[in-house]
Amino acid sequence: MAPIPSLLSEGGTRVLTDAADLRGGARQRLLWAYGLGDAGTGMAASLIGFYLFIFYTSAAGLPPWMAGLVLMIARLWDGLNDPIVGWLSDKTNSRSGPRLPWILWSALPLGIAMAGMWWLPPGGPWMKFTFFILISMVANSLYTCVNLPYAALAAELTTDVSLRTRLNTARFTGSIIASLVGIVLGALLLRDHSNASSYLQVGLLSGVIITGSTLLCGWGLAPAARHCQRPTSHPGTTRRLLKRVATNGRFIRVLGLYLLLWCALQLMQTAALIYLPVVMRLPEGWSNWILLPFMVSTLGGLWIWNTVAYRSGRIQALKLGCGLWIGACLAAMVLPPLNGAITPTGSPDNLLRLVLLVLTIMVAGLGASTAYLIPWALLPDAIDADPEKPAGQYSAWMVLAQKICISLALFFFGNLMSLSGYQATQTILQPQSALVAIRLCMGLIPAVMVVLGLLVMRRWPDRAAHLLHGHP
Repeated sequence: MAPIPSLLSEGGTRVLTDAADLRGGARQRLLWAYGLGDAGTGMAASLIGFYLFIFYTSAAGLPPWMAGLVLMIARLWDGLNDPIVGWLSDKTNSRSGPRLPWILWSALPLGIAMAGMWWLPPGGPWMKFTFFILISMVANSLYTCVNLPYAALAAELTTDVSLRTRLNTARFTGSIIASLVGIVLGALLLRDHSNASSYLQVGLLSGVIITGSTLLCGWGLAPAARHCQRPTSHPGTTRRLLKRVATNGRFIRVLGLYLLLWCALQLMQTAALIYLPVVMRLPEGWSNWILLPFMVSTLGGLWIWNTVAYRSGRIQALKLGCGLWIGACLAAMVLPPLNGAITPTGSPDNLLRLVLLVLTIMVAGLGASTAYLIPWALLPDAIDADPEKPAGQYSAWMVLAQKICISLALFFFGNLMSLSGYQATQTILQPQSALVAIRLCMGLIPAVMVVLGLLVMRRWPDRAAHLLHGHP
């Protein structure tokens, strides 16, 4: 393995190095380690996105509005602690740099807390509601302590646009592969969505994976993280920091894109396990497994858009991916349901409808992969526009706004389901108003959000494309 360049010059003066200078084994270690960093937390986020609303309603028996309120409060708290952790990690002074201590010391508590989110406490709805809020607040706080310093490292390890995009590709490759593992666990263990003990098994397994992958990430990044760029410390008030962030035009545009794309993706993830059995009339077992094509196509999309971004620029990759995503959302609005009286492959007509559904899901995954890759690939450009380059703070405000927006989207979804007459029981016939509301959450509403995201990014100066073609 090639050695990491030394942090000290011959005269003993501290010097910074850029990860773009790494070669051979050292570069591969960096990419593999960074890819592991979002694996455990990505699995947790995927399980929460697909199954937590179902766990609260089907297993815990909470009404949809109460389940949506739990998710909203947890997300709001999660967002509020982001600027605090971002500021503290920027100010952390250790031989390992400002980010690694947060990642390594939070790994084990995070795994325990994430497992605890899937435990069903005794008592009535309000007692369960209170417990779910408290454990979510603890788990989300620890999630921030790992994920935010980790995300900030992408801007600090290198100033090279291509390597930054490659790091984020590795990051979300690890995240999506781990999400695939989570979906397989869900499909194998959550065949009965009302069985509370099966959710706890998933939580315990995911907790072990979260802790292990986070520790491996910290170990792998340690040599490069000790030598990379660090935030410049300047005296000032919180008001000055907020003003600087608010006046960074590039950051505001990246933030707008991120919010819109992730709200669209989160809404679709939450609605998916209701849309498939209730609207499309797939058996619950099939509904769990049919999420796999979505995640596989999302994984493939990361590498496709990474290549397109290198050759034609990140904005071109965004436009192509979002176009596919919008088309898939509109298709989800009009797809005919299967005949629930027979198996999905029990007749040629049912089989054709199943194939159309799977194709739509795969196209949606291919397009939705831009929500993972492009905003985080553009964020370092916004950080570079700030002379102090406080990556922790910019990452914190980006994640804070995302979580607030997503919390409101989840609260909206829970209330829309209640108002539409949806009942969290698959054995009863849902009213037509509920079927229309679910289709809107899978189709038209996320499509409009994606279109707005494209409008936000009009005339963005894509530095990667300029560099590729030899322009300054």
